[in-house]
Amino acid sequence: MDQSDSVPMVKFECNLGKRRRCCEGKNEGKKGVYNSLDRISAMPDEILVSILSLLPLKEAAATSILSRRWQYVWMSTMVLNFDANFDVGSNICRFGALKRKLRDLESGRYVNWVNRVVEQHRGPNIEEFSVCFQLNDRFTSSIDKWIQFAIEKGVTTLVLKFFSQLDSASLNFYAFPHKLLGLEKKCLYSYIPSLRPCGYKVGFQSLKVLHFQWVDVTDEVLEYFLSNCAVLERVTVYGTKSLVNLRVVRPSAALKHLAIGACLGLQGIEICEANLVSFKYDGSVINLLLTNVPLLVEVSISYISNPRAFIELFSSKLSCCLSQLEILMLKITRADYNPKHVFPMLANLKHLELIVHADYRLALHHLTSFLKASPFLQRLVLKLDFIVSLEDIEKIKKAAKCPHHYLKVVEIVGYRARASAVDHILFLIKSATALEKIVIDPLRRWAYPYEPGSEELSDVAEAREHAVQLIKTKLPSTVEFVCL
Repeated sequence: MDQSDSVPMVKFECNLGKRRRCCEGKNEGKKGVYNSLDRISAMPDEILVSILSLLPLKEAAATSILSRRWQYVWMSTMVLNFDANFDVGSNICRFGALKRKLRDLESGRYVNWVNRVVEQHRGPNIEEFSVCFQLNDRFTSSIDKWIQFAIEKGVTTLVLKFFSQLDSASLNFYAFPHKLLGLEKKCLYSYIPSLRPCGYKVGFQSLKVLHFQWVDVTDEVLEYFLSNCAVLERVTVYGTKSLVNLRVVRPSAALKHLAIGACLGLQGIEICEANLVSFKYDGSVINLLLTNVPLLVEVSISYISNPRAFIELFSSKLSCCLSQLEILMLKITRADYNPKHVFPMLANLKHLELIVHADYRLALHHLTSFLKASPFLQRLVLKLDFIVSLEDIEKIKKAAKCPHHYLKVVEIVGYRARASAVDHILFLIKSATALEKIVIDPLRRWAYPYEPGSEELSDVAEAREHAVQLIKTKLPSTVEFVCL
């Protein structure tokens, strides 16, 4: 490992090195003195590897300089989380060409780091293999080798998060290799199982968590994972262009959590006879079919560019599971309020999150419909979107008081010093008769992927001051006020 890749050692590592030098200098010839002080080094390799697996990868690697005893222990660590500590974000440079060049250099440096660690690893198994960087198909050869390595080691958690940039290279996604699954190309867009045995397939039998971001996967690849990985519990796919019609029909019994988002060519998702506990979808309106999902209690749907999609969502697409839902998250920023539409009863709903258009003139009437449909709601999270142009803001139409006797916690995310935000909060204060706590958070944390520091600091500071001066003073003394 290069010195440039090393980081300062944790405190117990430094103390260990000091003890060793002290014992060697002052107690030479006194057998057992060093061993009595350095009890950690005397532990079996299995215990040391377990300890180092709790450290960030670079800190684990830094222990190799402590002594010969520690030189190779880190190479058997079971957690390979390649969390880069050098920035390749938009702050590198404001000039596009130079920024891309610097980004490419940093990407090459990151790939070399992962390659070195993979080549040096000595352990029989790994629990986690996680890479997170701006990589695309230029690094296909190296990424293929990483995946082969991970599944040969019986990986439990496999995470490939490759950030996309809004330039021509952003569509050059790394494509997951079909050959590792024993799939052979039949024609341009379909695959058939290979008759040749796949030497790496057995490694997926330990897989519990699969996370792909800006990794191109086809229907066949994802359906293979869902149906053939017996202990797979959690699957996330965000940002792919080859996923078209995903069928999750009688998947592995262990599958509990499925999240799909920003899939550019996706047309439909069918989920049938599955033990899913949570399902999340973020993207354009698709053909969504849910049937026989008796354990499903958490649903998150964020549709893009369709004002009335939520009505169809309630009336048909989620009709089989609405009565059993406990957690519901919806994006309704551009939905039109229809007073004739009757919301179905959400009898078991305890937690509701809504991304709402705060400046929409009928926003409070829409919120009233949700409160009436969720009589036992305990926690409400409102994520506020605002119209950028102040000239286009409509006056919020007041709504009648809607008494709710179970709502205890209200959280306002993305709060700004605007009248529409205040109107929402005052309406909820009057309606929630059992309110115990209100949380104000000025940051837009629901943006995915959320980038801390991406918002104007002055707006956030103004929002905090506004909330403390205006909202806090209007709360009853029995309600706790928290401003993040």
